[in-house]
Amino acid sequence: MTGSVTNTLWARSFVDELARAGVCEIVIAPGSRSTPLVMACAADDRMRTRVHLDERSAAFFALGVGKASGQPAAVITTSGTAVANVFPAVVEASQAGVPLLVLTADRPHRLRGADANQAIDQVGIFGRYVRAFFEMAPPEDDPRALRHLRSVASRAVADSVGPSAGPVQVNFPFDKPLEPIDLDDTPSEGDPVPLHGRESRTPFTRIQGGRTQLSDTQIDQMVDLLGSGHGVIVAGPSEDTGRVGAAVRHMGAATGCPVLADALSGARFGPSNGAVIVAGYDIVLGDETARARLRPSVILRIGTSPTSAALQRWMAEHHDVPQLVIDEGPRWKDHASTATHYFQADPSDTLVRLADRAPRAEKEWTELWLAVDRAVRTSEVPVGAGPHEGDVLTAALAALPTDGGLFVSSSMPIRDLDTFAHPAERSARVFANRGASGIDGVVSSAFGAASQCDGVSICVIGDVAFFHDQNGLLWSREKDAPVVFVVIDNDGGGIFHMLPIAEHDPHFTRFFATPHGVHPRYAAEAHGIGAADVTIEDLPRALDEAVRAGETTLLRVVTERTTNHARRAAAKAAVRRSAIAALG
Repeated sequence: MTGSVTNTLWARSFVDELARAGVCEIVIAPGSRSTPLVMACAADDRMRTRVHLDERSAAFFALGVGKASGQPAAVITTSGTAVANVFPAVVEASQAGVPLLVLTADRPHRLRGADANQAIDQVGIFGRYVRAFFEMAPPEDDPRALRHLRSVASRAVADSVGPSAGPVQVNFPFDKPLEPIDLDDTPSEGDPVPLHGRESRTPFTRIQGGRTQLSDTQIDQMVDLLGSGHGVIVAGPSEDTGRVGAAVRHMGAATGCPVLADALSGARFGPSNGAVIVAGYDIVLGDETARARLRPSVILRIGTSPTSAALQRWMAEHHDVPQLVIDEGPRWKDHASTATHYFQADPSDTLVRLADRAPRAEKEWTELWLAVDRAVRTSEVPVGAGPHEGDVLTAALAALPTDGGLFVSSSMPIRDLDTFAHPAERSARVFANRGASGIDGVVSSAFGAASQCDGVSICVIGDVAFFHDQNGLLWSREKDAPVVFVVIDNDGGGIFHMLPIAEHDPHFTRFFATPHGVHPRYAAEAHGIGAADVTIEDLPRALDEAVRAGETTLLRVVTERTTNHARRAAAKAAVRRSAIAALG
């Protein structure tokens, strides 16, 4: 066969297997060397193809798809630095455990290391951040090679999902000519499977994974460790929020143990069914007296490290009590080295089995935390303190449609959501890039997650993160991914006001706060997106109107960094006083 026929056959066979394995979202960054893969996807009606000029934005969109759907999207790049631009999303996907396929086109082997244009070393470029790397052979029409190609496609998808979910790279060396040709008349001699795949569109290789289950003896061991009466369940961020969140609430209801549920855990928002989901623990545990008064006898931990620094400090201070971690992912979930028992097993299955056997917490212990919860929910902010950025997050959560998603940027927005958003019986899908906790790619990730939701999504983002990924606004062309962006504009990095370096002006302002003086409206207008300035007080009304309109829009909320820091501190102090009073 000619080179065009071989390239076309090779690419279409691989894409066919991706579709058979359940992949349907393809994100493409334009380039020449990736032509066979791009045209193969375009020719397959099972694929939804999307295009972006920027590889970094394309990869973060695909990341958002995987985060919201639990299934990998594939991002396709040409060779050279295009591949390197995908790296930030690969790191985030790896750290957070999000499925992602990176299909990178490459120069043929004879052009590598030989001063060829747009040729870099792409083999293993992502290092240990990928779950698997496959270097494909140059395309050929040998049936054995096609069988191997289809097998690799099945393996790539399987390696990206499950308990060890994460990114997978498949590298394709293509030689010219790259343009596709019609394959309708290509003969199939002998076994048709290598060329056309298995009958009934079934995958070439069905790869069945399984979750790790503890034995009954191990469950009994956990029951013994939990039996001392003052237990606490700490639910950190999770990418499997549906299963894990429900299991955490079930365990909390069965045992009466208070649940300290991170906003990204899946356990904070949804029917509690009798579980004690505690509000405002981040504020309360910031007080030394409260931390000592609320001394646990055992801590049961699920998920990654909590967003709350106060909660992390509380767990570290009580390193002398048993701390049980349940996790089956590839990353170690105990950076403070406080775990006394680490159970590598499916958290959802383990919690459900534990709930049937674990003893209930002492009534006085449960009531103590209930008193804290009531005090937090009913505390009054001092008159004259004024609204603060935390109110933006609670307004966004309240306005979120039941079929939409809330994407929250790293830095202060996710911390404010975790601190000020009270547990609720209403379910809410909340997303954030907290694997590596970067502010890059937030706009694009929000659009990607929104594409997997049926309703309008909301993204709360700071001005620095917004400008960092303003290229992501090109995704506003995707009509199935409307996002209302709430940009908290304090003209710089507000989070740094929480650090001692804030006392060192003028260098603090120049090097850390980094005021930019740019209005986000200009970026929105360049992409045909409507924009408006609103106050924190008017934000609920503006959000309701924007959600009803059902189109991507931008709402800018202007705050002043120093004033906001003082108001947030005053609000926390008021809540803390109420909680301390409730603790006696």
